Amino acid sequence: MSTEPHWITTPITADLLRGALDLERTAHGVLPHRLPARARAQCADGQLAMAEAQPSGVRLALRTRATAVELDTLPTKRVYVGAAPRPDGVYDLLVDGRLAGRGSVPGGSTLSVDMAAGTAEHTPGPVGTLRFTGLPQRVKDVEIWLPHNETTELVVLRTDAPVEPAPDRGRRVWLHHGSSISHGSDAASPTTTWPALAASLADVELINLGLGGSALLDPFTARALRDTPADLISLKLGINLVNTDLMRLRAFTPAVHGFLDTIREGHPTTPLLVVSPILCPIHEDTPGPSAPDLTALKAGRLSFRAAGDPADRAAGKLTLTVIREELARIVQQRAAEDPNLHYLDGRALYGEADAAELPLPDRLHPDAATHRRMGKRFAELAFTTGGAFTGGAFADGTVRPGCDTADRASR
Repeated sequence: MSTEPHWITTPITADLLRGALDLERTAHGVLPHRLPARARAQCADGQLAMAEAQPSGVRLALRTRATAVELDTLPTKRVYVGAAPRPDGVYDLLVDGRLAGRGSVPGGSTLSVDMAAGTAEHTPGPVGTLRFTGLPQRVKDVEIWLPHNETTELVVLRTDAPVEPAPDRGRRVWLHHGSSISHGSDAASPTTTWPALAASLADVELINLGLGGSALLDPFTARALRDTPADLISLKLGINLVNTDLMRLRAFTPAVHGFLDTIREGHPTTPLLVVSPILCPIHEDTPGPSAPDLTALKAGRLSFRAAGDPADRAAGKLTLTVIREELARIVQQRAAEDPNLHYLDGRALYGEADAAELPLPDRLHPDAATHRRMGKRFAELAFTTGGAFTGGAFADGTVRPGCDTADRASR
């Protein structure tokens, strides 16, 4: 006698997804995007295309009696030539808000990246299946968080009972934008990136526009933020501008003002928190660009170095120290007329003492333990009484707009 469930197939539509701004129909199914089509059409950069299609913070959100769920997906996995293989992307299963399972989809397509040559090659692969069984036999809310670092086409959703979109719980929506650190690089799973952890602790709905290598003050990103409904907004700016050596101080300052101006067109009074970079020793006082450490790569390790010259700071090249000082100044200036604008020195999330205890493994990105620490700290600083997202100064009193933060947060 067969014990195979009687499967019900449900089309994957936008109302079953949270955290995506667009849903593209593909030859296999649908592909969630974290930037709208119009924004994607305005930039042909391959790094941005890869980052925004990796579904950090995107999850299926269902209400169902199902005890078994299957999801067919076509992942695209990254392979760095010369480096150790990366683990398969992780899917997190939440039942009524609690972690109830984890899984991966083997196989899929591959994107082979040659850091030394600066090239990438895509190789098509097969669809795979994720399966969760033994779910409680009752009506429940089920979330499947997609891998934060693996492009994921959604092909088929099967359950052994009907599903409907999970209801709106009335939680505030937190819209966050940042770099690969916000995207979740080197976090253990999609619900343990620092923004996902902070959102869970604060009981808010996350829309994560952390875009690996692509937090570059692009006008189309500002318009996407402007046009996305949100109750709270944060911007973690700086590291990618140094990584890419994209602009000098002369361009940086008006670009930040323009970015904020655009967001304020759609969110004139929404609490808006500007977060400067966390500590990154190689770029604190040395400009970019960042470059792969070829010696480490030959040894099978992915690592980075600062390729700029500290002497070029005099010509306006950006370092993290320069960016923090300028972001603090900009926010202080604007906060005189915008009381809902706030600033947080990123070293309050990860500073010198943290770097001594938990150094950045590749010299740019935090590991899983550091993501957990940063998520907890951000929740405490932004969402607790006195935080920027509660209408006042931060809990430690050091990041209220207009305060001097230059010597802050080396802990």
